[in-house]
Amino acid sequence: MGFMNTRDLAAGIAAAVSAAAPLLAADAQSPAAAAIEPWMNPRLSPDRRADLLEAAMTPEEKFSLLHGELGLPTKTGRAVGALGSAGFVPGVSRLGAPPLQESDASLGVANPLNVRKGDGATALPSGLALASTWSPQLAYAGGAMIGHEAFAKGFNVLLAGGVNLARDPRNGRNFEYLGEDPLLAGVLDGHAIKGIQSNPVVSTVKHFAVNDQETGRAYLDAVIDEKSLRESDLLAFERAIRIGKPGSVMCAYNKVNGAYACDNAFLLNTVLKGDWGYPGWVMSDWGAVHSVKAAANGLDQQSAGGIDEKVWFGDPLKDAVKAGDASQARVDDMVHRILRSMFAVGLFDHRASPGLTLDYEKDAAVAEREAEEGCVLLQNKGVLPLNPSLRRVLVVGGHADVGVLSGGGSSQVIPVGGPALSLKVSGGGDDVMAAFRYAVWDPSSPVAAIKAAAPDAVVEYLDGSDPALAADRARGADAVVVFATQWMIEGYDAPDLSLPDGQDALIDAVASANPHTVVVLETGNPVTMPWRGKTAAVLEAWYPGARGGQAVADILFGKVNPSGRLPISFPERLADLPRPVVPGADLPSKSPFKVVYAEGSEVGYRWYDAKGLKPLFPFGYGLSYTRFAYSRLAVRGGTGLSVRFVVRNIGDRAGAETAQVYAAPSGGGRRLVGWSKVALKPGEARIITVSADALALAQFDLAHGRWRRDAGPWTVSVGASAEDLRLTGSARMTAQTLAP
Repeated sequence: MGFMNTRDLAAGIAAAVSAAAPLLAADAQSPAAAAIEPWMNPRLSPDRRADLLEAAMTPEEKFSLLHGELGLPTKTGRAVGALGSAGFVPGVSRLGAPPLQESDASLGVANPLNVRKGDGATALPSGLALASTWSPQLAYAGGAMIGHEAFAKGFNVLLAGGVNLARDPRNGRNFEYLGEDPLLAGVLDGHAIKGIQSNPVVSTVKHFAVNDQETGRAYLDAVIDEKSLRESDLLAFERAIRIGKPGSVMCAYNKVNGAYACDNAFLLNTVLKGDWGYPGWVMSDWGAVHSVKAAANGLDQQSAGGIDEKVWFGDPLKDAVKAGDASQARVDDMVHRILRSMFAVGLFDHRASPGLTLDYEKDAAVAEREAEEGCVLLQNKGVLPLNPSLRRVLVVGGHADVGVLSGGGSSQVIPVGGPALSLKVSGGGDDVMAAFRYAVWDPSSPVAAIKAAAPDAVVEYLDGSDPALAADRARGADAVVVFATQWMIEGYDAPDLSLPDGQDALIDAVASANPHTVVVLETGNPVTMPWRGKTAAVLEAWYPGARGGQAVADILFGKVNPSGRLPISFPERLADLPRPVVPGADLPSKSPFKVVYAEGSEVGYRWYDAKGLKPLFPFGYGLSYTRFAYSRLAVRGGTGLSVRFVVRNIGDRAGAETAQVYAAPSGGGRRLVGWSKVALKPGEARIITVSADALALAQFDLAHGRWRRDAGPWTVSVGASAEDLRLTGSARMTAQTLAP
């Protein structure tokens, strides 16, 4: 597929969802039923409907909503009514309240351990691939697609919306998240959540907060000062919540400044429900509750309570209310928040039930579009795009003969029709995830797609297990494509930044034998590239999803012009990181420890800027098969910052440029304040206007509990990455205060 207007794509997804409206509308209650059950009147506000239903509930029915069950089979069987997924909360059938059928869904509707035999789903590319598109429209389209698939499968809650910042490029769950910048991550996550909830399906946002490494995630204490926290990790969540309005927030395993995230009054009561006015409910992560006091500190629902030491929000909470140690008003508030989100998103009016027909081909096209725009061309010495008339192509490694790699853990999607390959992976990490340690390949073969793109070529595949053989065969090839993989999984961080299993040596051997070697990276994180000087091109494909093999081949052969831009910096070496050794990696399992985020809000490219370090590849970086020129900068300040400039395609191919705007106050570090992605034909120019994000121009004033921007000059830079800044100007900003 070539470059298409992403607004058209989003509109197409919305149309596909609305096409099911007659089916959904049939679930709505009649006026007569609404008279008997007034909370079923859709003309009332979600809060009013929640009040009416809550008033009709018995105390026991209220408490039944406050804790869930594991939706998977256990020694005592599966919870009655559960479809087979991460979680299940029984409904109140007497009053028409539906159960909550909760599915993991970071990258598609999960089917953990294939408990629902043969129930595959469309796998989206990884979160880092989505973030590399810099496209809110694609984020929305992908969310709408998985929300629709979830609804058709009978699920009404998706445990999606991961937005933890990539403070460490070795984090095992970075592939689920959206990079290192709170503006980019928050905006894209908000639109993905909005897409999910365009269906009658609640989305969470997670993991609140500072769940930025997997090593010791249930035992670490994230230590960071409040100002820095507000301006980094919390700011990403704040933006995602304001844009997406998720029905639920999932709190994290770790402690934050001494208190567990799910028992943290500052995070849940002061910030989330107080400063941000969040009206929905807070659910715990699975096994993250430690005390009945978590209710008073802002937790509304204990997920899969049997995993914890106790079902704290069952009898212990009832006893606390009776003893006066917990208030009935707080219990009522917990119930209200859950019901309020259920009404707001449409769970009462449109009942999810398995059995709706899905068009997986259309859904896969959404994943393919995201993969195409999410691949980042990191290096090209003129070898790409490949010529379709090549005579001999050698493809090496990565199981590219069968498919493309995906990330592991609770986000694992079983592809439609089953995996192309599933391999048991040994190793350490979180014991809870041991059963999930299978590397899964989505059935989209790059080799097959390469053969189709170069029909007259002899395309040979080698698995890469013998570097000497691969180098020998490479010598006679017109082009060599090496697929290198890095499998990441929840509960486990990478020990370093190298490619595992000797792949660096394999690439070095092949590239030494043939200078026309292209490396395609299927990784969950940035990696170092000691062989980069010997290779002709490097394409970061991340985990490219259901149609990843086709998307990669289309880019390699020029059918698609790469437009992805990095949402995360690639370090040159471990020594350049704020913490060169993963904290807690040298401690015995289950040992408590602290992770001190001394870098504060200077995450990623801001850290490199502050320390004068040069990354291997900077934030925002990515190459194209065409070239773009920037000119005619005009900057207007005052109460807001408006930046206008011209981008022209000066090459001979159509392509898309992501023009990035950075700003810095006098004496302060620069930060991303806005961007615009624009598709241009050869020779075409476009005037672009970017209005800077207000909070990106402010700092958090602890003394007054609000955002503040002082009057003064700001330097404004526009360019193609955090380091490739083509235009520079300045503006004087007036003082401004903003609500927290």
